[in-house]
Amino acid sequence: MIASEEDARAFVAARCSAASFGLLERFAAALLDENAQQNLIAAASVPHLWRRHVADSAQLLDHVSRETGVWLDLGSGPGLPGMVIAIMRPGLRVHLVESRRRRYEWLEMQCLALGIPNCLVHGARLETISTVPADIISARAFAPLPRLLELARRFSTNDTRWLLPKGRSAAQELAELPAALQRMFHVEQSQTDAEAGILVGCGKISAKARQA
Repeated sequence: MIASEEDARAFVAARCSAASFGLLERFAAALLDENAQQNLIAAASVPHLWRRHVADSAQLLDHVSRETGVWLDLGSGPGLPGMVIAIMRPGLRVHLVESRRRRYEWLEMQCLALGIPNCLVHGARLETISTVPADIISARAFAPLPRLLELARRFSTNDTRWLLPKGRSAAQELAELPAALQRMFHVEQSQTDAEAGILVGCGKISAKARQA
């Protein structure tokens, strides 16, 4: 379990190149600066930025193969986890979906400032985004689980990996899904919070599965 900022930085550094880690440090500093202008992360989490946000995002990479192609991150907010993933894995094509103007404009600025050509920011609601088959779909704080799956299912394929950090409600939210969807997902322990979980699933979400 990651218990400190030092542990968090070491955890992240072990999962990316030195160049990527340097970009993450710049991104983290920019995030803190911007947080004074708009509420990107909770004030209480600022002293724990690397554990609560950077490492919390980076741990999702432990659940996918390095060959993954297209990563779709829903409700990216300040780029968590999407921007962190794009920096750590420059070979991935990472799509960030964020409808709030100040946030998506800031994300676009960071992509340019840090030189992250593999990251594409969609400044729009998910409902208006063109369908792109996604190898990975992540969402850290996007919508209640049934609504999330309904909106995102058109991007899923038979091989799509779902990575949905759900905090302490992970098991409960899974239990409330229809049986067919329950069989597609399981809960993984978060490495940054002993009481939090990540819903991990695989497959295409069909209209029939949502009702079965």
